[in-house]
This record gives sequence, structure tokens and C-alpha cells, in this order.
Amino acid sequence: MHVQIALFDGFDPLDVIAPFEVLHAGGLHAGGALTVELASAEGAREVPSGTAPLSLRATATLDADMADVIVVPGASGRVEERGEGDDTIARILARTLQTRLPDVLREACADPDLIVATVCGGSLVLAMAGLVEGRHAVTHHLGMDLLDATGVVVVDARVVDDGDLVTAAGVTSGLDLGLYLLERELGPRIAHAVETLFAYERRGTVWCARGLEPTPI
Repeated sequence: MHVQIALFDGFDPLDVIAPFEVLHAGGLHAGGALTVELASAEGAREVPSGTAPLSLRATATLDADMADVIVVPGASGRVEERGEGDDTIARILARTLQTRLPDVLREACADPDLIVATVCGGSLVLAMAGLVEGRHAVTHHLGMDLLDATGVVVVDARVVDDGDLVTAAGVTSGLDLGLYLLERELGPRIAHAVETLFAYERRGTVWCARGLEPTPI
């Protein structure tokens, strides 16, 4: 199982590092059954994060034909508009639409055997590209109204499993996303081993569209 974590200019570092470390550790515990790498739509390059001066190096080209899972992070920047700056999270995410990233994600979303996962504002990248209308998803609490406005069925949960689309809420939920993907794809013993290694217990119940539907009380 091969995972690529997408990097784009202005990405949030914790959205990337948290799932990377969890998935990498899971691969080690699983004897190499899972591999993970950082990739960009433009190929191998140094990619500046939205938390200057930190950058990370993409070592591969993001490729829907090569990956079994693609993880899309959110952005790091200012929340509020002030003056003429273009470093707000909304503007950084919008700029991804002018890159090759949406084309790769469109291929990925069209493949039912490929899992597309997101952390924080990563689901907004998919939504703004028109790729997840009618799907169940979550994002950072400050972006829930925007996600809803794109036609996504918004779910207020830490992690939302909608089949080949798995989304996670705020920044630290990247840990929970990584652990859930390990449990779902490699089994609970691998996920538990990584939880023990990191001294971290996954938070919240993963929302899935199955089972009884709760009635209001």
C-alpha cells in the first residue's frame, strides 16, 4: 500500500507531518506493507509551507496511478483579511486551483480503488475544485460554512469516512486520520502499536454512513 501526501505552496506543516509520521510508523510495524512519501503535482522540489521559513521537500510527483492513498493537507496562513495581502488561508487554498493539483485529484477521485484523504482545509481544496459535491466530509470548524456552500454534506465529526473519501477536521486531527487509515487498511493491531509508540489515543468516533440512523431526542 503506497501513500502520497500532497505538498503545495502554503501547506500547513502539521497537516503533513502528523499523518506522515503515523503512517510511516505503521509501515514499519507492518513489515513494509505500507510506504509513504511527500509528493507535489510539479514533481520533486522544495515546497514552501505557509509557516515561513519552514519548507519540506517533495521527493516524487503526485500520481494517481502510483498511489493507493493520496492525503491532501490544508493551508497555513492568516484567517482574517487585512489590507492587500494574499497570505490568508482562503487565498492560499484558492491558488491551488491554478496548479496541476486539481487535475491529479480529479483522476484520484474518479478511481474507486484509490482513497483520497484530507486534513483540515484539504477537503476545501477538493470542494473548490468541484470534486466532492454530495459527499460527506468535514474540515476545520472555521471552514464548515464554506464547505457546506460547495454542496458537500457537512458532518461535525473528528474523522468522516465516506468510502473512498476520508476527511479529518482541525489541524491535529491528522494524527487521528493516520491512525484510522492504519486500522481500516492494516488492522487494529497495527494502529494500536502506533498509538502505544506515540503515547496518543485516537479521539472521537469515526463517522460512517452505515448502521442505524439516530432519531432526534
